[in-house]
Amino acid sequence: MEYHEAADLLVGLRRFRPSPGTESTRAFLEHLGDPHEDVSFVQVAGSNGKGSTARMLESILREAGLTVGLFTSPHLEDLRERVRVDGRKIPKAAVREFGERTGEYLTAQAAEGASPTFFEAMTTLACWHFGRNDVDVAVLEVGIGGRYDATSVVDPVASAVTSVSLEHTGIIGDTIEEIAADKAQVAPADAPLVTAATGTALETVRSVAGEVVTVGTVEGGALEGEGEPTDRPDVIVRYGGRTNHAEAAVSIDGDGWTVDARLPVLGAHQAENAGIAAALARQVADVSTRDLERGLRNAHWPGRFEVMGTDPLVVLDGAHNPGACERLAETLASFEYADLHLVVGAMHDKDHREMAAALPTPDRVTACEPSLERAEDADVLARVFANTGAPSIDTVSAVPDALNAALEAAEPDDCVLVTGSLFAIAEARRRWTRTAVPKRVRDHGDARDVLEHADVDAATITDVTESGVHRVVTMALPRDGATTIERELVRVGGECSLSRVRTADDPIEAVLMGTLAQFDRLTTTLADRSDGLASIARDLRTTLELDAPANGPSGYPWETDPCIMGILNVTPDSFHDGGRYDALEDALARAERMVDAGAEIVDVGGESTRPGADPVSVDDEIDRVVPVIERLAAGGDVDEGRDGDADGNEDQGIDALLSVDTRRAAVAEAALEAGADVVNDVSGLADPEMRFVAAEYDAPIVLMHSIDAPVVPDRDVQYDDVVEDVIEQLTERVLLAEKAGLERDQILIDPGLGFAKTPEESFELLDRLEEFRTFGCPVLVGHSHKSMFERVGRAHGERLEPTIAATALAIDRGADVVRVHDVPENVAAMKTALAVRGDGVSSDGF
Repeated sequence: MEYHEAADLLVGLRRFRPSPGTESTRAFLEHLGDPHEDVSFVQVAGSNGKGSTARMLESILREAGLTVGLFTSPHLEDLRERVRVDGRKIPKAAVREFGERTGEYLTAQAAEGASPTFFEAMTTLACWHFGRNDVDVAVLEVGIGGRYDATSVVDPVASAVTSVSLEHTGIIGDTIEEIAADKAQVAPADAPLVTAATGTALETVRSVAGEVVTVGTVEGGALEGEGEPTDRPDVIVRYGGRTNHAEAAVSIDGDGWTVDARLPVLGAHQAENAGIAAALARQVADVSTRDLERGLRNAHWPGRFEVMGTDPLVVLDGAHNPGACERLAETLASFEYADLHLVVGAMHDKDHREMAAALPTPDRVTACEPSLERAEDADVLARVFANTGAPSIDTVSAVPDALNAALEAAEPDDCVLVTGSLFAIAEARRRWTRTAVPKRVRDHGDARDVLEHADVDAATITDVTESGVHRVVTMALPRDGATTIERELVRVGGECSLSRVRTADDPIEAVLMGTLAQFDRLTTTLADRSDGLASIARDLRTTLELDAPANGPSGYPWETDPCIMGILNVTPDSFHDGGRYDALEDALARAERMVDAGAEIVDVGGESTRPGADPVSVDDEIDRVVPVIERLAAGGDVDEGRDGDADGNEDQGIDALLSVDTRRAAVAEAALEAGADVVNDVSGLADPEMRFVAAEYDAPIVLMHSIDAPVVPDRDVQYDDVVEDVIEQLTERVLLAEKAGLERDQILIDPGLGFAKTPEESFELLDRLEEFRTFGCPVLVGHSHKSMFERVGRAHGERLEPTIAATALAIDRGADVVRVHDVPENVAAMKTALAVRGDGVSSDGF
């Protein structure tokens, strides 16, 4: 079974309506041998906030060192988003295996009139995946209610009900009390249920669940609303407001424990979610205050008051009911802006009038329709908002076009808000996350590989392979526009092949082939359309570099030609040169030699990330790197201070950019203050403060893909396609850096050769380096003396020659920066590769 067949099998179950009870899911799991029985589960139910709470809990537990599964819904782009282990989506290979094992069972159940629903099947898939990955804890976001939800097939070790409001009244109850009673059925047998419910909902939850831990917000030292001191929550949360445009402060006080943290999701309601997550985490595991603080700060949750930009303010929020819209309005009120430009797309079964009443009155409304059958007509939404008194109303069918129109109309001090449903948010968010990946196609075999990987049918592969040796790009296209792009590209002489994976309303993977001239004609045609395809045209032109750069050069060495970054490890235990340059004088001399040999960046590192490396404290790391950076920034002479040379002249500093190789924001800040220019973050923003430090100093940052830093030797990571998986995982990292205030020419992408990759996977990353151009960011490669060269028979200490060869290959594949130990030899390799390409190079250094 192919992946597209397994995905179709699951999505096809949407045709079956649910029936109350967990019997179907229980039988499905029994068919698979009850793989979930040894997993510790946590259930999170609630009318609002359950997804955010589940994500926060998962992040805290991962920070504590546990292997954690997470099951949430809905998905934004790909059904695999619903099932994750340690943040990574379930692999396509696992979905394919699940389909192979369950296909006959599902057919037989359908024939008996007892087929599982899509949600029941996805719940079963999650439990099966978590069981076979031996996770320590799995967090399940409940679908609807609690009593009859598919996730209630498990016996949870901890559970929560975040909030209770009128929802799904035709399914779980017509009153708050009935809905609360249904949700409270998730209560665990041996632990108190955690809840932020209040009033009659809380009374009902208590009557059903028995012992509960209550979580509530306090403002100014007094509990919100009425109540005696005995009614005070067990866990008190205080929302401290925004600390910057993307984060907010929260204080959580429990019985004998306190946490002061920052949240990457804004709003007072998120403080309550954080309190629930913290209380659950303490029930499930031995978590420290640091685990709670870092876990909460790293709990990014797309589409939940997500600030995408500040000039103008751009906010994406998936509020889809009146209660969520009220909270959105409260959070938005903490920002100052002139005019409000609202882009709204909602489902037809929602209370549009009450949603509109809950939102602030916009100055301009653009109503649109997400690309799925349940979407409400844009004209209906326009009429609803006209009735609220909005002075300017427009309708634009496609969400991307509606967003573009709002952005074009907005002034820098305005606000553009996209809301109404997570489906609208998913389509809007692609403006920042869509990747058009250029493929290196050298022959017909490469063309066939690209088409097969995109799940194109065999007949089409045979037909188009002959013409697939020009420019080849893969990208996800909107379902409604895929056939249009296919038709238009064929019309201008190119080829477009669409994946067989057609999962309901999700984007369709496409392989586009043509000459630059053909792509130019295609994008020119699409640019004038009003069905959302103009944004596709823009992404294609950027990826294929059909237009001149919008911004002028910033002065970074990688902007004009590739350059060499020399490695300066001031550590006693680095894998290649540990202990050779940990003395200050030796380090300075080493840096000067590298620059003289042609290095344009010197990367100073004070902590080894090799397997088994000893941990280094923040203070020790700072003590190692800062003196070196200070001297190099001041001129490099050991006998001179920063203020000048012996004659009183101002020092100019070393003739190269200085980079600090660290995964800790405190070290990066100290190094930047000492004179460093660049931050090289081997962890890819694992420290949540790192992106803000780089933005504050306007410093370029290297984001490396890594699963663990330092490396965990026995980590076995399964990739469907190592290049595409790394690109996918780096996409959100790049977006985090952008949202902090960095431009893409300041964000360098490092695929992380050797970090949780086999030698074969590292070589594949090197070979397909051009595909990382999809980000529009500079690309850095670090391969120097790594164990990947064991594949060519070179042991440690014998890897200089393959390092030099790989440098030439990296330059040929489009690397902008190459990070190496041996600068003279690798500068020569770089210049040789550039000469083969026909680029002008000087004879210096030969």
